[in-house]
Amino acid sequence: MIELPVHSQTGESLGTLEVDEALLGGEVRPVLLKQAYVRTHANKRLGTSKTKTRSEVEGSTRKMYKQKGTGNARRGSIRANILRGGGHAKAKQPRSWRQDMPVKMRRLANRNAILAKAVDGEIRLVDKIDFEKPSTKAFAGMLKSLAIDNSCLVAVGTTQGPAARSARNLDRVSLTHVDRLNVFDLLTHRYLVVEKAAFEGYLERVKAQVAGQKSEGTTDA
Repeated sequence: MIELPVHSQTGESLGTLEVDEALLGGEVRPVLLKQAYVRTHANKRLGTSKTKTRSEVEGSTRKMYKQKGTGNARRGSIRANILRGGGHAKAKQPRSWRQDMPVKMRRLANRNAILAKAVDGEIRLVDKIDFEKPSTKAFAGMLKSLAIDNSCLVAVGTTQGPAARSARNLDRVSLTHVDRLNVFDLLTHRYLVVEKAAFEGYLERVKAQVAGQKSEGTTDA
Protein backbone atom coordinates (compact mmCIF):
# COMPACT_ATOMS: atom_id res chain seq x y z
CA MET A 1 0.00 0.00 0.00
CA ILE A 2 1.05 3.57 -0.72
CA GLU A 3 -0.06 6.29 1.67
CA LEU A 4 -0.81 9.60 -0.01
CA PRO A 5 -1.10 12.63 2.29
CA VAL A 6 -4.34 14.61 2.06
CA HIS A 7 -4.27 18.40 2.42
CA SER A 8 -6.74 21.21 2.61
CA GLN A 9 -6.67 24.14 0.18
CA THR A 10 -4.58 26.03 2.72
CA GLY A 11 -1.98 23.24 2.94
CA GLU A 12 -3.09 21.78 6.29
CA SER A 13 -2.60 18.03 6.71
CA LEU A 14 -5.87 16.10 6.93
CA GLY A 15 -4.54 12.55 7.08
CA THR A 16 -3.65 10.03 4.40
CA LEU A 17 -5.28 7.92 1.72
CA GLU A 18 -4.13 4.34 1.16
CA VAL A 19 -3.79 3.26 -2.46
CA ASP A 20 -3.20 -0.32 -3.56
CA GLU A 21 -0.13 -0.45 -5.82
CA ALA A 22 -1.59 -3.41 -7.70
CA LEU A 23 -4.39 -1.22 -9.07
CA LEU A 24 -1.79 1.03 -10.67
CA GLY A 25 0.35 -1.75 -12.14
CA GLY A 26 2.30 -2.93 -9.09
CA GLU A 27 5.59 -1.47 -10.28
CA VAL A 28 6.74 1.39 -12.48
CA ARG A 29 7.37 0.27 -16.06
CA PRO A 30 9.64 2.86 -17.76
CA VAL A 31 9.58 1.10 -21.14
CA LEU A 32 5.79 1.08 -21.24
CA LEU A 33 5.60 4.71 -20.15
CA LYS A 34 8.01 5.78 -22.88
CA GLN A 35 6.15 3.81 -25.54
CA ALA A 36 2.82 5.36 -24.54
CA TYR A 37 4.33 8.87 -24.33
CA VAL A 38 5.98 8.62 -27.76
CA ARG A 39 2.76 7.23 -29.24
CA THR A 40 0.70 10.16 -27.96
CA HIS A 41 3.32 12.65 -29.14
CA ALA A 42 3.46 11.04 -32.59
CA ASN A 43 -0.33 11.04 -32.91
CA LYS A 44 -0.37 14.79 -32.35
CA ARG A 45 1.66 15.31 -35.54
CA LEU A 46 -0.40 16.44 -38.52
CA GLY A 47 1.87 14.97 -41.20
CA THR A 48 0.74 17.56 -43.75
CA SER A 49 4.18 18.91 -44.74
CA LYS A 50 4.57 18.97 -48.52
CA THR A 51 7.23 20.31 -50.88
CA LYS A 52 7.43 19.86 -54.65
CA THR A 53 9.75 17.50 -56.47
CA ARG A 54 11.38 18.53 -59.75
CA SER A 55 8.59 16.78 -61.60
CA GLU A 56 5.98 18.99 -59.93
CA VAL A 57 7.45 22.46 -60.35
CA GLU A 58 6.71 24.64 -63.35
CA GLY A 59 9.26 24.75 -66.14
CA SER A 60 10.42 23.07 -69.33
CA THR A 61 12.19 19.72 -69.31
CA ARG A 62 14.37 20.80 -72.26
CA LYS A 63 18.12 20.80 -71.71
CA MET A 64 19.13 24.42 -71.13
CA TYR A 65 22.13 24.35 -73.46
CA LYS A 66 24.43 21.78 -75.03
CA GLN A 67 26.61 19.62 -72.83
CA LYS A 68 30.00 20.84 -74.04
CA GLY A 69 31.59 23.85 -75.63
CA THR A 70 29.86 26.68 -73.77
CA GLY A 71 32.32 27.03 -70.89
CA ASN A 72 29.44 26.74 -68.41
CA ALA A 73 28.70 24.02 -65.90
CA ARG A 74 26.71 21.10 -67.22
CA ARG A 75 23.01 21.82 -67.00
CA GLY A 76 19.96 19.71 -67.59
CA SER A 77 16.40 20.79 -66.89
CA ILE A 78 15.62 24.18 -65.40
CA ARG A 79 13.70 22.25 -62.74
CA ALA A 80 16.93 20.97 -61.18
CA ASN A 81 17.05 21.25 -57.41
CA ILE A 82 20.21 23.41 -57.42
CA LEU A 83 18.54 26.15 -59.47
CA ARG A 84 16.26 28.85 -58.18
CA GLY A 85 12.65 27.78 -58.65
CA GLY A 86 13.64 24.16 -59.03
CA GLY A 87 12.19 21.23 -57.17
CA HIS A 88 13.45 19.75 -53.91
CA ALA A 89 15.91 16.88 -54.12
CA LYS A 90 14.25 15.05 -51.22
CA ALA A 91 10.78 16.55 -51.16
CA LYS A 92 8.53 16.12 -48.13
CA GLN A 93 5.36 14.16 -48.74
CA PRO A 94 2.22 13.96 -46.58
CA ARG A 95 2.31 10.93 -44.32
CA SER A 96 0.71 9.57 -41.19
CA TRP A 97 2.85 9.38 -38.07
CA ARG A 98 0.11 7.58 -36.17
CA GLN A 99 1.07 4.73 -33.86
CA ASP A 100 -1.29 2.20 -32.31
CA MET A 101 -1.31 0.50 -28.93
CA PRO A 102 -3.74 -2.03 -27.42
CA VAL A 103 -6.39 -0.54 -25.15
CA LYS A 104 -5.23 -2.55 -22.12
CA MET A 105 -1.67 -1.30 -22.57
CA ARG A 106 -2.86 2.29 -22.83
CA ARG A 107 -4.93 1.98 -19.66
CA LEU A 108 -2.06 0.34 -17.80
CA ALA A 109 0.33 3.09 -18.94
CA ASN A 110 -2.05 5.78 -17.66
CA ARG A 111 -2.32 4.06 -14.27
CA ASN A 112 1.41 3.40 -14.18
CA ALA A 113 2.15 7.10 -14.71
CA ILE A 114 0.08 7.86 -11.60
CA LEU A 115 2.04 5.19 -9.72
CA ALA A 116 5.30 6.84 -10.81
CA LYS A 117 4.04 10.17 -9.47
CA ALA A 118 3.04 8.54 -6.18
CA VAL A 119 6.41 6.83 -5.77
CA ASP A 120 8.24 10.11 -6.41
CA GLY A 121 6.02 12.04 -3.99
CA GLU A 122 4.63 14.29 -6.73
CA ILE A 123 0.91 13.82 -6.01
CA ARG A 124 -0.94 16.41 -3.93
CA LEU A 125 -4.35 15.20 -2.75
CA VAL A 126 -6.65 18.07 -1.82
CA ASP A 127 -9.77 17.45 0.24
CA LYS A 128 -11.76 19.82 -1.96
CA ILE A 129 -10.89 22.42 -4.58
CA ASP A 130 -13.61 25.01 -4.31
CA PHE A 131 -13.70 28.78 -4.84
CA GLU A 132 -16.62 31.11 -4.32
CA LYS A 133 -15.60 33.14 -7.35
CA PRO A 134 -12.82 32.92 -9.97
CA SER A 135 -9.52 34.15 -8.56
CA THR A 136 -6.14 33.50 -10.11
CA LYS A 137 -4.45 34.88 -7.00
CA ALA A 138 -6.33 32.49 -4.72
CA PHE A 139 -5.53 29.51 -6.94
CA ALA A 140 -1.85 30.46 -7.04
CA GLY A 141 -1.93 30.75 -3.25
CA MET A 142 -3.33 27.24 -2.98
CA LEU A 143 -0.54 25.86 -5.15
CA LYS A 144 2.05 27.68 -3.06
CA SER A 145 0.60 26.24 0.16
CA LEU A 146 0.89 22.77 -1.40
CA ALA A 147 4.60 23.36 -2.12
CA ILE A 148 4.10 23.34 -5.89
CA ASP A 149 7.27 24.88 -7.31
CA ASN A 150 7.07 23.56 -10.87
CA SER A 151 4.53 22.71 -13.57
CA CYS A 152 1.43 20.90 -12.38
CA LEU A 153 -1.65 19.14 -13.71
CA VAL A 154 -4.83 19.79 -11.73
CA ALA A 155 -7.43 17.01 -11.95
CA VAL A 156 -10.94 17.77 -10.73
CA GLY A 157 -14.38 16.19 -10.83
CA THR A 158 -15.76 18.95 -13.04
CA THR A 159 -14.03 21.37 -15.38
CA GLN A 160 -16.84 23.90 -15.09
CA GLY A 161 -16.98 26.59 -12.42
CA PRO A 162 -14.73 29.05 -10.58
CA ALA A 163 -11.84 26.60 -10.09
CA ALA A 164 -11.39 26.04 -13.82
CA ARG A 165 -11.56 29.78 -14.54
CA SER A 166 -9.09 30.47 -11.73
CA ALA A 167 -6.44 28.13 -13.15
CA ARG A 168 -6.52 29.07 -16.81
CA ASN A 169 -4.32 32.19 -16.50
CA LEU A 170 -1.48 30.50 -14.59
CA ASP A 171 1.69 29.55 -16.43
CA ARG A 172 2.60 25.86 -16.51
CA VAL A 173 -0.71 24.91 -14.89
CA SER A 174 -3.20 22.73 -16.76
CA LEU A 175 -6.64 21.67 -15.57
CA THR A 176 -8.36 18.47 -16.68
CA HIS A 177 -11.14 16.11 -15.69
CA VAL A 178 -9.96 13.21 -13.57
CA ASP A 179 -11.35 10.71 -16.12
CA ARG A 180 -9.10 12.23 -18.79
CA LEU A 181 -5.81 11.62 -16.99
CA ASN A 182 -3.31 10.23 -19.48
CA VAL A 183 0.36 9.35 -19.53
CA PHE A 184 1.31 12.27 -21.80
CA ASP A 185 -0.16 14.99 -19.57
CA LEU A 186 1.06 13.30 -16.38
CA LEU A 187 4.66 13.04 -17.58
CA THR A 188 4.65 16.51 -19.16
CA HIS A 189 3.84 18.09 -15.80
CA ARG A 190 5.93 17.70 -12.65
CA TYR A 191 3.12 17.53 -10.08
CA LEU A 192 -0.40 16.14 -10.00
CA VAL A 193 -2.94 18.00 -7.88
CA VAL A 194 -6.20 16.08 -7.55
CA GLU A 195 -9.36 16.27 -5.47
CA LYS A 196 -9.68 13.42 -2.99
CA ALA A 197 -13.27 12.50 -3.92
CA ALA A 198 -12.48 12.60 -7.64
CA PHE A 199 -9.38 10.45 -7.12
CA GLU A 200 -11.30 7.90 -5.07
CA GLY A 201 -13.90 7.69 -7.83
CA TYR A 202 -11.12 7.18 -10.36
CA LEU A 203 -9.66 4.32 -8.29
CA GLU A 204 -13.07 2.65 -8.10
CA ARG A 205 -13.37 2.73 -11.89
CA VAL A 206 -9.83 1.34 -12.20
CA LYS A 207 -10.74 -1.45 -9.79
CA ALA A 208 -13.73 -2.34 -11.97
CA GLN A 209 -11.52 -2.39 -15.09
CA VAL A 210 -8.94 -4.64 -13.44
CA ALA A 211 -11.67 -6.98 -12.20
CA GLY A 212 -13.09 -7.17 -15.72
CA GLN A 213 -9.68 -8.07 -17.13
CA LYS A 214 -9.20 -10.82 -14.55
CA SER A 215 -12.60 -12.26 -15.39
CA GLU A 216 -11.44 -12.48 -19.01
CA GLY A 217 -8.34 -14.39 -17.90
CA THR A 218 -5.81 -11.62 -18.57
CA THR A 219 -3.33 -9.83 -16.33
CA ASP A 220 -1.31 -6.60 -16.42
CA ALA A 221 2.01 -8.44 -16.47
